[in-house]
Amino acid sequence: MLCMLTQISSGLASERGGFLFRSEKSQRSSGSQRKDVLASLPMERLTPQARQRIQSVAASPTIYRRLPTQAIDCDPEMFTFLARNAEVMVGLWELMGITSVQTRRTGPYRFEAIDGTGTRCSIDLVYGDPKIHIFVADGSYDGKMVTKPVRGRGVFVLRSSYAASSSGRTTVTGTIDCFVKIEGLGADLIARTLSGLIGRSADNNFTETAKFMAQVSQASEMNTPAMLDVAYRLPQVSDETRQRFTNVIRAVSNRAWENNRKAQGLPVVVRNSKAESPKSGRLTRQ
Repeated sequence: MLCMLTQISSGLASERGGFLFRSEKSQRSSGSQRKDVLASLPMERLTPQARQRIQSVAASPTIYRRLPTQAIDCDPEMFTFLARNAEVMVGLWELMGITSVQTRRTGPYRFEAIDGTGTRCSIDLVYGDPKIHIFVADGSYDGKMVTKPVRGRGVFVLRSSYAASSSGRTTVTGTIDCFVKIEGLGADLIARTLSGLIGRSADNNFTETAKFMAQVSQASEMNTPAMLDVAYRLPQVSDETRQRFTNVIRAVSNRAWENNRKAQGLPVVVRNSKAESPKSGRLTRQ
């Protein structure tokens, strides 16, 4: 799991950034901060199995990092959809020719990923609402950075908030707390040796991924037909996920059109109410 910090994050986005990580500038991990994060989690809404998996990693992680706050201009529904459907991001990067990662959704809230350089992982979304998403991962790395396979587990807590301007645009602000537990002898030594590399890779990956999410949202507003064409050609996603992505694109486009009309003082007429998908709400793994 140690190398998932560098390998799956860079693998999931290649040169464009990864899915889960960034380090807080000039901030080191602290026991009190970890405890605060754990205390704030909606444990009462989780299954006993999910609570046990989280505690087994987060109570005594080999590595803990709080990722820095990222603020992006992004439609809230698009942000939530992309956060919950990483294979869509991977498919977009594959179309752009910048990743060789392969993903496979194995359940409504679980997907697996292989980056082609030694990392394999399975990631579960055990809880999600518009303000917090909790991911639990199991993974292994058997690449050139280590002499023997390394296994580990991780818990990743994504927090997000939303602020709407008078023009109707939304700024999504988010950060992630990462807990990683490396298994086996020498875990602490491995973590100390590669912590700098992990931090630098994670910094770039999370920043670039946030920017890319904003670009997807803005392209859905400004060039809807092109984005729909891309959605229909996406590899690595199911027909159901592809359809939900096209629904979100249309909904983002409609909201942008309506907000623009309002800003100009013009009457608003919904162009296609059927294209609007339901708002993303809370979900919990059963």
